[in-house]
Amino acid sequence: MLPTHRPRRNRKSEVIRDMVQETRLTTHDFIFPLFLIEGQNQALEVKSMPGIYRYSADKIIEEVGQCVELGIKTFAPFPSINDSLKDRLAKESANPEGLYLKTVADIKRQFPEVVLMTDVAMDPYSSDGHDGVVDADSGEILNDATLEVLGQMALAQARAGADIIGPSDMMDGRVAWIRRVLDENAFSHVSIMSYTAKYASAFYGPFRDALDSAPKKGDKKSYQMNPANKREALRELALDEAEGADMVMIKPALSYLDVIHAVKERTHLPVTAYNVSGEYAMVKAAAQNGWLDGEKTMMEVLTSIKRAGADAILTYFAKEAAAVLRRG
Repeated sequence: MLPTHRPRRNRKSEVIRDMVQETRLTTHDFIFPLFLIEGQNQALEVKSMPGIYRYSADKIIEEVGQCVELGIKTFAPFPSINDSLKDRLAKESANPEGLYLKTVADIKRQFPEVVLMTDVAMDPYSSDGHDGVVDADSGEILNDATLEVLGQMALAQARAGADIIGPSDMMDGRVAWIRRVLDENAFSHVSIMSYTAKYASAFYGPFRDALDSAPKKGDKKSYQMNPANKREALRELALDEAEGADMVMIKPALSYLDVIHAVKERTHLPVTAYNVSGEYAMVKAAAQNGWLDGEKTMMEVLTSIKRAGADAILTYFAKEAAAVLRRG
């Protein structure tokens, strides 16, 4: 007996395929991470991330302008801080005259329409390279002592013009702490996008190369999540919702599509996903070796993240993907 139901009828032409397509990418989906360094007229390619550069403040303004023309309107800058400015309490993170905060303010001044999501974590500014305060004797990451630092960091970023605060540290209670600090200082309009489930992943290597932010001793497993766990992400989600997060994030994305989906099914908050440096580097390396079609693979990767449930995607592919989307 020949089949009555023929799903291929909905695939028989490009027009029909487009009409019934379930998941669509647009430039509105993208948040573009940018790397910031000291100096002038600097655009240094990250060797482990072909096509991605570390920019001085003047050059990062140019990059933002080019991206805005492509339709990208949301950016997440990350700073590379000189070692001489680092200390165990990350004091430079709250310096309004420092590289990061001055550049955030400058971007907002020149492009008031863009949205800036700033990173709240100690590791770029810490002499220990950790996301929290390290006990000098035991080496333990001190959760509650870190909250005070994170609160002041978030407040300084809000004063500089940040639209969204992104605590990426994974300390317990930091969303509630930051929300209170912001509200008490008349920044109740500033959003918090919590890194709800940030895993202790092997996919972060190129990012740490770009910012020289790897831990000096030990690892981050006492605060970042075990890659084997999914239910734990839902516990973190419940806490972030209760503490006042406006958006939640899963990091990394590709190996955690099931976590993105599970979180999306259980929250009414916007869900974001971070398509991290190692995921980007894998596609680029394979494409350079001729093993994959880089452009098609990029678009498939981004579509899969959105299909899993992400409302927005932090991705180093943002500018390249925006150009593809513009071509249609």
